[in-house]
Amino acid sequence: MSADDKALWDRVAQSATPLAPPIRAKLAEPDSPAQTRIPDPVLPRERLAAFRIGEKAAQKPHPPRPDHDLSQRLAHAPVRMDHAAFRKMTRGKLKPEGRIDLHGMTLSQAHPALTRFILDAHDAGKRLVLVITGKGKDRETPDPIPIRRGVLRHQVPMWLHNPPLGAVVLDIREAHQRHGGGGAYYVYLRKSR
Repeated sequence: MSADDKALWDRVAQSATPLAPPIRAKLAEPDSPAQTRIPDPVLPRERLAAFRIGEKAAQKPHPPRPDHDLSQRLAHAPVRMDHAAFRKMTRGKLKPEGRIDLHGMTLSQAHPALTRFILDAHDAGKRLVLVITGKGKDRETPDPIPIRRGVLRHQVPMWLHNPPLGAVVLDIREAHQRHGGGGAYYVYLRKSR
C-alpha cells in the first residue's frame, strides 16, 4: 500500500467502533520433546469378545408387501374430483363410459394402447373410463427381494400421472368389485375444452 492509502486506512480504523471485542485465540505452546505423547498399546485379539455383524440389529417383523403399498397409496391420495361423484364412483354406482382391457399385453403393447385410448376418450368428452390391468400372478421365487405382483397393475398409474396423459387425467382409483376390484382402475378425466 502507498503511504496515502495507509494514512487513510488508519483514520478510518480510529473512527470505527468494533461490533464485538476482538477474540484472541491462545496459541498452545509447542510441546517439548520430553512431553511427546506415547501411543496407546494395541490390545491383543484374545481380549475382544466374539461377535457377529448385525446380531444386535432390530429384526423386521414382516417383509414388505408391495401390493398393499400401491392400494394404500391410491386410497389415501387426495381427492381431486367432485366429492359427490367420487363417492358414487367408489361405491360402483357410476357407470364407466369406456373401457380398455390391457390384461395379457406386454408393457410395450399396453403403453401405446393406453395412451391412445385415454386421449381418444378425452377428445370424445368422456369423464369416467375403466382400465383393466388384471391382478397379476403369484410367483414363487426364492429371491430375497420381493417381486411386485402384476407388472401392468403397478405401471399403469405411473403412465397415467406422467405426460402426455397427466394433462388429461384428473384422478385414479382402484375400481369397485363390480368393475374388477384391484385388477382395474377408474380413471376420471378432465373436462375437454
